[in-house]
Amino acid sequence: MSVIKVDTAALTLTFEDMTIPCSIGRSGACPAANKREGDGYTPLGRWPLRTILFRPGRSRPVQNISLPWRWTGAQDGWSDDPADPAYNRPIALPHRFSAEALVRDDPLYDIIVILGHNDAPSVPGSGSAIFFHIWNEAKPTEGCVAIARDAMDILLPRLKAGDVMEIV
Repeated sequence: MSVIKVDTAALTLTFEDMTIPCSIGRSGACPAANKREGDGYTPLGRWPLRTILFRPGRSRPVQNISLPWRWTGAQDGWSDDPADPAYNRPIALPHRFSAEALVRDDPLYDIIVILGHNDAPSVPGSGSAIFFHIWNEAKPTEGCVAIARDAMDILLPRLKAGDVMEIV
């Protein structure tokens, strides 16, 4: 198991021999127990890397990728409504509850690494869609961790099943 360490004070991500700039939530970071839906905080803690989502035509899996992955499409969303029985899980759009679309006009979700935050089981209202994805020129996220696309392209082939992201 390898650890991707995110230093929320220094806004850096360290993995093996790489240290790169990253962005976190617009509100900063908070203890995971204090995380609430829509608060803009990145939850502190150690989160397993679950799977990678790639947007066809804008990204592709690297050769010999060892994390599970799948393509995204216009029907893919992520439930962010605490009243939804599928809260903090992937859903098909359109959806009768509030959900975030995983296909966007910008490149932020061209590659998404799903982090295992609040998912075993999910607690409604304790934060959803905490991802590791492409950044928007170092601008804050809604609570995710994000890095430049070229750094993501270098990092992805090194990730393995069992790896975790530690946000401190």
